[in-house]
Amino acid sequence: MISTGLARQLRDAGLRWKPASGDRFQIDRHEFDAEIFTVSELTIEAHEYPTGTALGFNGTTEWALDSVEVDDTLWLPREDQLRDLLRTAFRSLERTSEGYCVTIELDGDERRHESVSAPEAYGLALLALLARVAD
Repeated sequence: MISTGLARQLRDAGLRWKPASGDRFQIDRHEFDAEIFTVSELTIEAHEYPTGTALGFNGTTEWALDSVEVDDTLWLPREDQLRDLLRTAFRSLERTSEGYCVTIELDGDERRHESVSAPEAYGLALLALLARVAD
């Protein structure tokens, strides 16, 4: 799983989330920093309204929370989602002595992004891609 810091950087760089079953997220408030939620039709369901998307907490008596706006959450994309978001820029993932390295092609050059975990390396590569698109 990617770090909260990298997830926030990805969101701030323009990554948008359309909640789907199996997605993990945090409520973007300090009192929920340690809590990770998973979208599931059984407990947390995405509801579409004309004003936006809300995540409904169905039958969760342990939380005094009925729903939260998607804008108040922080998506924690999975490794496969990050790889898919790289699309045709993705070249490879390799194990290194320090962790993992994701190679992408950006502006005709191969660029390597290394981290201790594969999801974090994918996230760093996606951040570089989003930064390039924003330029």
